Amino acid sequence: MSVPAPIVFDGHNDLLTRLWQAGGTTALDQMVIGRAGAIDLPRAKTGGFGGGFFACWVPSPEDQPLEELHALMCQPSYDIPLPVPIAWDEGMRVLIGQAALLLEMDRRGLLRVCRSTAEIRAAMEAGVMAAIFHVEGAEAIDTDLDALDLLYAAGLRSIGPVWSRSTPFGHGVPFAFPSSPDRGPGLTEAGKRLVTRCNELGIMLDLSHLNEAGFWDVAKLSTKPLVATHSNAHALCPHSRNLTDAQLDAIAESDGMVGLNFAVSFLREDGRKIADTPIEDMLRHLDHLIGRLGEDRVGLGSDYDGAVVPEAVSDVSKLGVLRTAMAEHGYGEALIAKICHGNWLALLDRTWSD
Repeated sequence: MSVPAPIVFDGHNDLLTRLWQAGGTTALDQMVIGRAGAIDLPRAKTGGFGGGFFACWVPSPEDQPLEELHALMCQPSYDIPLPVPIAWDEGMRVLIGQAALLLEMDRRGLLRVCRSTAEIRAAMEAGVMAAIFHVEGAEAIDTDLDALDLLYAAGLRSIGPVWSRSTPFGHGVPFAFPSSPDRGPGLTEAGKRLVTRCNELGIMLDLSHLNEAGFWDVAKLSTKPLVATHSNAHALCPHSRNLTDAQLDAIAESDGMVGLNFAVSFLREDGRKIADTPIEDMLRHLDHLIGRLGEDRVGLGSDYDGAVVPEAVSDVSKLGVLRTAMAEHGYGEALIAKICHGNWLALLDRTWSD
């Protein structure tokens, strides 16, 4: 079976969390034979999924049942309270478990953990899934930042200071519609130190989930391009998780990038969590992002295995549907290749230290 082109390098997935929840290393065989989620090796080959940012994320112990959250987010409006912060020791326990899974997958040849764009390109050319070690929410990082240096040595190359709850570094946005992302205060002093140290090490900062005040704090402090790995346009879907045009303009000015989030709640004009969402909603957001950021600063940030996505692209085997839709929408081959992987690799060239 030939692999579809162009290969997709994706800005965000939650595979590690799902495998960890399913039993850790005992669940890894499912990656080879097929699993119930969105990403495995057979589906990746079918859809031309070449890898991306693999997130380590700490679930909240007190999370509402998924059925209740789904029902709430199908309403015309909602404002789900932020989960309580995670203690450092719990954050570290979960992070170690998920990071160990990522490294074990590398050892088994299921993917290759990459620390440079040269390594990403080499993995993709060899037909091996390329993985960036990413932390979504810095609960496992101490305010002295010792853990950050340790994790960098283990391969960490991307971090989001917050998920949608507060950390010692800053504040996330709740899942709220309609809502501005301007919810709560900006970075803490520890958060400002985190930005500086990530810049020094060459760890990419992911602004998805960070509230607007925190976003502008990073914009003032960071010497690197501003990046939101999995966020959409607030002008088209006024969800707290989406980026305003002013934020998009700041990202463009920094020569940064945004990855289109496939989550239906951030795509639909009505903000509802309904899988029966047309792929045209994805194209609307791509058009808007390209209009504000330019063709060289937009990619994909699927949120696979972490969100309800349109049925037409429900897992990585169906990425060809999106490629076809982009072509039929009028995007040329060169632009589609940029969106699928070229822009992410160029962004990382601008961001990571040698």
